[in-house]
Amino acid sequence: MAEQEVIMPLPAARRRTRRPSLGFLHPRMWLPLVLMLVLLGFLWQWGAHKLPYLLPPLEDIGTTLKEDSEYYLDSAWATLKEALGGLGLGLVCAFVLAIVVSEFPLARRAIMPVAVILNVTPLVAIAPALVVAFGFGMLPKLIVTGLICFFPILINTSMGLRTVPQPVLQVYRTVNASRLETLWYIRIPSAMPYLFAALRIVFPLSIVGAVVAELSAAGSSKGLGTAISLASSMNRLAAVWASIAILAVLGSLLLLAVTLLERRVLHWHETRQGSGR
Repeated sequence: MAEQEVIMPLPAARRRTRRPSLGFLHPRMWLPLVLMLVLLGFLWQWGAHKLPYLLPPLEDIGTTLKEDSEYYLDSAWATLKEALGGLGLGLVCAFVLAIVVSEFPLARRAIMPVAVILNVTPLVAIAPALVVAFGFGMLPKLIVTGLICFFPILINTSMGLRTVPQPVLQVYRTVNASRLETLWYIRIPSAMPYLFAALRIVFPLSIVGAVVAELSAAGSSKGLGTAISLASSMNRLAAVWASIAILAVLGSLLLLAVTLLERRVLHWHETRQGSGR
């Protein structure tokens, strides 16, 4: 008699198979956005019919982008380089200063009021002076963009560096950890969610800073800000809105990039673990 194989029932947790996540392929993820874009398109066409001096038809914008695609690609690349360069400059300076003001209260009382003054100063007024000081190259635009991105990173990062639970700090003190070890292993990881919260703001904002620099700094020869200025002077409304549309796409792509980077870097954080359920 053949020996019968006994199959034991698996526990419920093991019997449950994980269904593949559809993500953005599921209609509830992309359908609301598509419907909103269609609605906005209808409203735009209606506004272009009623206010032709304000809004051009969408087909005119598409024709402009198609006919001058190389020009807009070059301008977008120039603006993107200025935005990322200024963002990197502002990020490095703000992060270093955030560490200084979080570790040394005397430095915090000296630096933070100056940072607030820079934040409330209209940078459009500073840009011409930067051109006089540094010439007509990229450096004035990088400084303007960096100043726009500087303050949110400084405030959020310094707050994250100081919001470490006292019991955790006490444990490190009991094992005689140095200030540098506490900073590297406790304070900086604790500040990462605050830093990425600031980056979600300043990544798209860097595009705005680059355009402001191009519009206010004389001598700009490339960039979407320059394209907007030239098209406005020649009353080319479709070209103005084509440049604005590219700026919106660039800002959205930068926001998507920093969001994906945050998920990659902060996979260990409780907020990321909660969102993945």
